Amino acid sequence: MTDALDDRDLMMQIGDKDPAALEHLYDRYEKVVYSFAYRIVQDSMAAEEVVQELFLRVWTHSERYEASQGKLTTWMFAVTRNIAVDMLRRKSVRDRGIPVETDALHAVADDLADTAVQVEMRSEGQRVREILDGLSRDQQQVIDSIYYGGMTQQEVSARYNIPLGTVKSRVRLALKQMRKSLMVEGRREGYHG
Repeated sequence: MTDALDDRDLMMQIGDKDPAALEHLYDRYEKVVYSFAYRIVQDSMAAEEVVQELFLRVWTHSERYEASQGKLTTWMFAVTRNIAVDMLRRKSVRDRGIPVETDALHAVADDLADTAVQVEMRSEGQRVREILDGLSRDQQQVIDSIYYGGMTQQEVSARYNIPLGTVKSRVRLALKQMRKSLMVEGRREGYHG
């Protein structure tokens, strides 16, 4: 895969579930997305979690990007902002109900905010959570730690005393099983793609 591939080509390949395309997109945008997320959440671990959640959503919902609606980065930043704001809200609730300052939530302009899209994304998050519940216990542990706990694969390996290769294998198999579950569910609901 070369750098000559534009974002639209990469998204089409990701839509066809080409993991190399996702890796290429990740390499291209991970740093800038991390910086953007960090400006919102002001915490390095939380920013990493936001980045991981973004790329999970890019993988599972690539069809939501409409090239005719604008640049991929605009869409990715909108999704990143929504993930980060949701994270701040959850953290606020966990911190004994201390409200998040409105200024912090609006630190980055949200010209693309659309209530229907946000509701749909929360619904999709619930669907993904239900699919996660169908994974083996070992796969759930690794996926939860990485995508919800903000850990790197190396940190999961060290924390649970699992060889790094096994962690990577569990992630790969879990994502494959999740993709299959999403495709089956999509067919049931009449989605084509």
